[in-house]
Amino acid sequence: MRVLIMSRKRTLYSTNRLVEAGRERGHDVVVVDYLRCYMNITSRRPQVMYAGESITGVDAVIPRIGASYTFYGAAVVRQFEAMGVLCANESDPIARSRDKLKAMQILAQKGVGLPITSFAHSTKDVDSLIKVVGGTPLVIKLLEGTQGLGVVLAETNKAATSVIEAFRALDANILVQEFIAESEGADVRALVVGTKVVAAIRRQGAPGEFRSNLHRGGSAEPVLLTKKERRTAVEAVEALGLKVAGVDLLRSDRGPLVLEVNSSPGLEGIETASSIDVAAEIYAHLERRHAQRRRRKRRKRRRR
Repeated sequence: MRVLIMSRKRTLYSTNRLVEAGRERGHDVVVVDYLRCYMNITSRRPQVMYAGESITGVDAVIPRIGASYTFYGAAVVRQFEAMGVLCANESDPIARSRDKLKAMQILAQKGVGLPITSFAHSTKDVDSLIKVVGGTPLVIKLLEGTQGLGVVLAETNKAATSVIEAFRALDANILVQEFIAESEGADVRALVVGTKVVAAIRRQGAPGEFRSNLHRGGSAEPVLLTKKERRTAVEAVEALGLKVAGVDLLRSDRGPLVLEVNSSPGLEGIETASSIDVAAEIYAHLERRHAQRRRRKRRKRRRR
C-alpha cells in the first residue's frame, strides 16, 4: 500500500514509529504536514493539493491531528474520504472525540460507564452543580484542555466555587466531574485497534499529583485488563465511530469508567511500557480493511 501519514512533524516518536513499521511491512510511507495541504472541492473530482501538486495514488491515510488543529485536520481527512481513500480514523469520529462534552453525551447515551459529570453555563447555581457530582473533592476540566492541562482538583466547596467562577469569568467551557478516590491517582490507557485492545498500561501520577499523564512525571507499567475493562474500552471507541484510539479508564468501585477517548493516541509511552509493537497492529488492521475493500470492488465489477 501507499500510506500517507498526516503529521506536523516527521521527527515525533509516534510519526517516526508509524513510518518505520509501515516500511518494515513493505509499504510506501509518506509524511505530509496537513496544515500545508489545501483542497480542490470539485464535484466528482475532489483533490488534496500539497506543494503545488495533487496527492494521488494513496491507498490509506493515518491521521495524526493535534487538538489545536482539529477543524482543519478533519477537513483534510474528509477530502481524502471524498476521494475514496481508506482512513485509519474518519473525519466525523475524529471531530466527535475531540468535543469532550459531545463525546461524553454519546458515551452516556450508549450506556458506557463514566464518572458523574455536570456541565453548565451560569455560575448562579454553582452549589447545585457541585451537588450533582456528589460534592467535593471534585475535578474541574476545561473542555479545550489536553494532556492534563486545564484540569484542577478542588478539595473544598470554596475552592470549587472559586475555580468554576474564575473559568466562567473567562467564558471558558468546563466540565465538573466526581473525584474517584479509589483510583489513587492512577488510570489505565487501553489502545484499541479495530475491535480489540492491543495494548494496555497503568499510569501512576507522580507523588502529590492526581493527574497520571506521563509527561507530567507519571510512571507506566503493563497491566492485564479485566474482560469488563476491555469491553468498556472497545464499546467507547465503537460508540464514537473510531477505529484506532486510546481510551483512558479509571478503576472505580462500580467498575471501569471512561475519562477520555483519544483519536490520535501517542505511541511512545504505551509501546515502551508494554513492549508491544502498536504501530504494527495499526498496519495489520489497515491491511485487513484494504483487502476487504479490494474484494468488494472485485465483486462489484463481476456483477456488472
